[in-house]
Amino acid sequence: MLNDRLVRDIQQLIGEVLLFKQPVDRLLSQFFRERKRLENKVRYVVAETVYSLLRNYHKLKLISDKLDDYRIIGLLWSDVLKLEVQDCSNISLENFFQFKDQLTSSNTSLLELPEWVTSMLTPYYSLEEITAIDGGLAVQAELTLRVNTAKTTVENVMQQLAKDEIKASRTKFSPFGIKIHHKVFLVHHQLFSSGGIEVQDEASQLAAMLLTPNRHEMVVDFCAGAGGKTLILGMLMRNSGRIYAFDINQKRLDKFLPRLARSGLSNVYPQLISKENDTKVKRLYGKIDRVLVDAPCSGLGTLRRSPELKFRQNAQTVSELNCKQLSILTAASKLLKVGGRLVYATCSILPAENQQIVAKFLEQNSNFRLVNAAEVLNIPQLSFPDGYLLLLPHLHDTDGFFAALIERVE
Repeated sequence: MLNDRLVRDIQQLIGEVLLFKQPVDRLLSQFFRERKRLENKVRYVVAETVYSLLRNYHKLKLISDKLDDYRIIGLLWSDVLKLEVQDCSNISLENFFQFKDQLTSSNTSLLELPEWVTSMLTPYYSLEEITAIDGGLAVQAELTLRVNTAKTTVENVMQQLAKDEIKASRTKFSPFGIKIHHKVFLVHHQLFSSGGIEVQDEASQLAAMLLTPNRHEMVVDFCAGAGGKTLILGMLMRNSGRIYAFDINQKRLDKFLPRLARSGLSNVYPQLISKENDTKVKRLYGKIDRVLVDAPCSGLGTLRRSPELKFRQNAQTVSELNCKQLSILTAASKLLKVGGRLVYATCSILPAENQQIVAKFLEQNSNFRLVNAAEVLNIPQLSFPDGYLLLLPHLHDTDGFFAALIERVE
């Protein structure tokens, strides 16, 4: 129930969030653990209040310097979450809706992206394009699913969702994707528990498709993390061949194991490595057909879901990431046999993490060439600037995403 006490609790939560000392999802998890009786719809309101505040941070600052002001919460509930008057009938705080409608009338030309980000984009995009990118990243993302065709079909999933009165539609580009058009909790749904669906943005699905792994090949997911892309690679290979899922973080691999069990795949081998030149990696040099490098990055392409990242990153952290990205790409490339292909991907909108890294790698390694992504992904609705897969929320309704296809030619 929405009431004064919840508003005050959210005020305290916002104060902690704005310190930017802990990830927002961790603070929300702690908030909900301490309030186990909150209904799902109330949890949604709490989470979206926080995320909406971060998405609209600079515009809200024009309205009030004090972002934990309960009237800012009232503005977000009315203008962004579109709560009805009856939803807030238990709110007795004076002037709770004083700022109503002020967000839509605030300075629409004000960018939410930090200045250091826009300065990195300026050599590549016009002000109009940057404004469009900024707007796309400030909109809440819909939930996107990937159907596990090793267990079911897209048609069957669509039918089941319709039966359960869950509004959904097929994705524009991925043949395996489904978008959910309203807030729904699927973690206990039979489709999820049986491994028929996974949460995965359409951009990530396209990156795996770009790699075109074939049956009976040896494949490496070099930065596997929690395994989302590993699972679609296994599905595309029809549970044959062998996939090594490498990562340097045991906790991420531990999160992958339940997902792997649900998927029904038996061709995936998660392995912990200490660094990109680990002996487990070196023993596979020159033996691998396909490599996916989902490189650690700023994550700025995911601001629709994780808007706090624009406050947690800066030009210095991106520079440090650039060194790591080139190092990882170079190490991963050594795995390829002649004729083998590698996809370098990030969920970043910054050319410094994308095109510039690929250009440096190709300059330093003459035995590799860039393959035009358009030759592989036969998707007429997509353009492939300079041969890259480049996705932006305002154009494609996906995360901001980059992928390059590289082939070993010698």
